[in-house]
Amino acid sequence: MKPSLGEAATIISRALISVSNRSRPIGIWNPSLEHALHQLGCRDSLTPSLVARVIDPFLLHHHSIALGFFNWASQQPGFSHTSATYRSIFKSLSLSRQFNAVEKLLKQVKSQNLALDSAIYRNVIASQIVGKKMHIAFSIFNEVNELSMDIGPDLCNSLLAAVASSGHLDYGHTMFGEMSRSGVPMSTLGFGVFIWKVSRNAELGNILGLLDDVGKRVSDINRSIIAVLIIQGLCHASRVSDASIALEELTVRGFKPDFLAYRIVAETFRLTGYIHEAEKTLKKKRKLGVAPRTSDYKDFFFALISERLIQEAKELGEAILSGKFPIEDSVLNALIGSVSAIDPDSATLFLEFMSEKGSLPTLLTLSNLSRNLRKHNKTDKLVEVFQLLSSKNYFSDLDSYNLMVSFLCKAGKVREAYVAIHDMKKKGIDPDISSYNSLMEACCRENLLRPAKRLWDEMFANGCNGNLKTFNTLICKLSEIGQVEQAQQLFHQMLEKGVQPDATTYASLLEGLCEELKFGDAFNIFNMSVEQDVKIATTILSTFIFHLCKKGQFLASSKLLSGLRSDIGHLDSHMIFLKCLADAGEVPIAIEHITWVGEISPSMIEAVYTELLTSISATMKAEPLVKLLRAMHEKGLIAEDDALKDLCNR
Repeated sequence: MKPSLGEAATIISRALISVSNRSRPIGIWNPSLEHALHQLGCRDSLTPSLVARVIDPFLLHHHSIALGFFNWASQQPGFSHTSATYRSIFKSLSLSRQFNAVEKLLKQVKSQNLALDSAIYRNVIASQIVGKKMHIAFSIFNEVNELSMDIGPDLCNSLLAAVASSGHLDYGHTMFGEMSRSGVPMSTLGFGVFIWKVSRNAELGNILGLLDDVGKRVSDINRSIIAVLIIQGLCHASRVSDASIALEELTVRGFKPDFLAYRIVAETFRLTGYIHEAEKTLKKKRKLGVAPRTSDYKDFFFALISERLIQEAKELGEAILSGKFPIEDSVLNALIGSVSAIDPDSATLFLEFMSEKGSLPTLLTLSNLSRNLRKHNKTDKLVEVFQLLSSKNYFSDLDSYNLMVSFLCKAGKVREAYVAIHDMKKKGIDPDISSYNSLMEACCRENLLRPAKRLWDEMFANGCNGNLKTFNTLICKLSEIGQVEQAQQLFHQMLEKGVQPDATTYASLLEGLCEELKFGDAFNIFNMSVEQDVKIATTILSTFIFHLCKKGQFLASSKLLSGLRSDIGHLDSHMIFLKCLADAGEVPIAIEHITWVGEISPSMIEAVYTELLTSISATMKAEPLVKLLRAMHEKGLIAEDDALKDLCNR
């Protein structure tokens, strides 16, 4: 019975992913995947609908396989791609941010005069905006215009704001003209960011001309916000005289400036020493200005942040803060979290402003701020933030304390973390396993082993049983510093308590045992991993082989590999072993081992040969591997080809 479209797509995608996972490197299109497709016999039943269904949803997050399958399909007799197949491949490539591949495919579409629906162009443009690829996004916009397609006003305004923000004002002017001619409505976001950036360099007359063009048409733009953005742009460029004139011109044109606009001009006059002009502007503010609408600014801030225009959100937020104008807590939370990614110092100012008006950030906001302060190495500032919030009684439950302890520990502020733990105990809040794990990790990272052991004792004394992370933290540290007997004791203790070791547990313990030459114990531990979970044993095998070879245990390594079940040993482990043997000059043992591999799995010889060639091209010490390949050829394990001839003639 012929499978349905969905069933066929599932079969094909699973086969491709399975073969790819067994190949090296994983996730790259190669001849073995084409062979798998031929074995499935799907060439005769290949249709655009099937290709599109295989890629979306099954290969969306496997972009290389998706593109390889797409290209393979195009080479099959009688097959032609359609709008559906292009939609699926563009979706996959856009999700994985493969912008060069997207651009190449778009050129292919254009050269073949293929007609794609507007939804595809919308999705591609949106992904290019996210990826900051303004040249590609703008070129697609131009193509869409040539095809007389409608991509919608929201995307047009999003792109207008993005190209202006990125400094491509030439693109912005072109877009503004096209949108005006086509009657595409301007939004506060699109026109606002564009005119904001234009105001920094253009003549005032040209700025007002753009404003007049928009003013003639019915639109939903917020005129007071547009006025603020123009004033902000002029003052940013130190053109305060133009800004002062603009206040009147904007009022005449129905773009009535609010108090914020007047305040920006007055403050710029004051900073440049024109105190009299500053006072005159403030008088005009009281007479002519209107109060900023908090809800309007809220909407605009969220629009900026959703479009990832964080610098613009930061600058406008700082202007509001400097004038101490009202701003909603939800906006401040959004500003703190987003701005901290590019300027954590500025984000901290928003936090201080928030606390001054009697509000406090959400845990999510504090988490984002803390992460970015640590990322930018602002650890002292991080401590100051926690001290500020502590003075406001922010930390009052386990979740908030755990957040503080976690980030203090990640920042290496162990003493401050101990203070936080002490403080929470004073408030009657018992630390939990997360609290202890954070502090124990920090102690081990800072080589404070005695405090870490005391924490261990305190945990169990307080009835807080350790979990996998707790045991791994101490086992890894003890193994690292040579206290492997204690690490073994902990390992057996975790088993007694019913805590299952993972690959990290086994790998760190095996490394420590090998370093201390306790090979018998190491083999016993490895055998326990095999009994527990074959997947874990497979994961740690290469690491175990490497550390055995590092201590000269070549015969023991060979015996281990040859004695394993077929579902445990894999190419990576054999390659680690062969490279170690080659580096140590143990070519005879390597030949003996590869001969055995060929007897067990003939197909692996070719894979080993390919891997060795790849390793030779990527290393500065190629001679040991070249000797190994020569020996393999002499033993008849591999045939001579052009690559081998080239190596042998060096």
